[in-house]
Amino acid sequence: MFSILYGFLCFCLLGCGPLASGQPDDGKRYICRAIPLSGDASCPVTLLPELNAGSQEEELRNTVMQLRETILQQKENISKQQGTINELTTKLSLCASATDDKKYDKGSWGKEKQNTMGDVPRDPNDSIDSLGKTMQGLKDRLENLEQQQTRANISGAAFPTELRNLLQRRLGELEKQLLKKVSNLEEEKTMLSNATAAYRLKTESTLNALVERISELEKGGGDFKSPEQFKLSLPQRTNYLYGRFTKTLPEMYAFTLCMWIKSSASPGIGTPFSYGVPGQANEIVLIEWGNNPIELLINDKVAQLPLEVRDGRWHHICISWTTRDGQWEAYQDGEKLGTGDSLAAWHPIKPGGVIILGQEQDVMGGRFDAGQAFVGELSQVNIWDRILKPVEVQSMANCSSYIPGNVISWLASNVEVFGRGAFKRPLEMCQERLPNA
Repeated sequence: MFSILYGFLCFCLLGCGPLASGQPDDGKRYICRAIPLSGDASCPVTLLPELNAGSQEEELRNTVMQLRETILQQKENISKQQGTINELTTKLSLCASATDDKKYDKGSWGKEKQNTMGDVPRDPNDSIDSLGKTMQGLKDRLENLEQQQTRANISGAAFPTELRNLLQRRLGELEKQLLKKVSNLEEEKTMLSNATAAYRLKTESTLNALVERISELEKGGGDFKSPEQFKLSLPQRTNYLYGRFTKTLPEMYAFTLCMWIKSSASPGIGTPFSYGVPGQANEIVLIEWGNNPIELLINDKVAQLPLEVRDGRWHHICISWTTRDGQWEAYQDGEKLGTGDSLAAWHPIKPGGVIILGQEQDVMGGRFDAGQAFVGELSQVNIWDRILKPVEVQSMANCSSYIPGNVISWLASNVEVFGRGAFKRPLEMCQERLPNA
């Protein structure tokens, strides 16, 4: 700080003038004035009479007081700036500890790269010696403040602003890192939520399948005395309860369809049987809807059958048809109740379709209508590619024999069940299916 002065005070009594050189005292007093450091190195002396000594001493006293005030003011500034530096250093240390132990690079302030403060300790808890060195370095910087202001364009008041800007930039970086980490956590949470929902759906589906299987086993759906001794139960009128044969029909020019049926649904029992092929969903359909009688559809052509099975009791029915003149016959409980012709005459039954039990197909294998669904129970649904003789029909109707179909046979392995509530159940005895049972 003393560099801001132009020189120093010296008293000639200590090193200049006649007394210092051993000359006799002439009764006069000498005093050395302050000169610039760049001036003459000699010690010019201004001779003053004793009468003027009082004014010179007053001038010296004023100069010393000004120097003392300047030094005190500089010390006060140093103290304030040191307090600000320590406070900001503490904040920076706290911020640095919250960033996953990231270290500042060489661009940050510290000993790796000198800044306008010199050796400022990173940790506010450094030793007293280190703090003393820091203070000394700060004093040295402040002593040359005026010369450095021109070269570096900074001042004692500007440095805290620079440090504040550095802190704000660092806080901005930390905020961006925090926002990025929060965003990543939100993405991970969303992915985890989606994966959990998918897993829950899969688990629920598996559990539902197991529950249905257990229910079926508890009711004897997979443990029949013989492969044909089971029934298909469709208790509700919906568009999702049905059975489906795993096999299809070949091309046929005649057929006989027989089944045991039990229903008390009203109005109409619905659609116990439907066979759809590509381009023709109504290739073979047996349906009773509304207050209409049971109808047989062949290639979407219709014949009304004189059958009545809507009484909640088991009935054995058989329908036969031939492409020759479209002739058909209808049996109920072993008795022929009606015949007819001109039903899709000379039309062969197309192969490769889907057989559905309990639903009417609007397209092959699907698009069911709940209003046309069958409600009740079915058993021993068989199909032959010929016209059965009346005695064969009667023997099956009175339970004296069982004749499996040569095209479609009623086996538990041939029938799939769809929809919760639809079951294959054991058929205990033939008497259960008789009209007087």
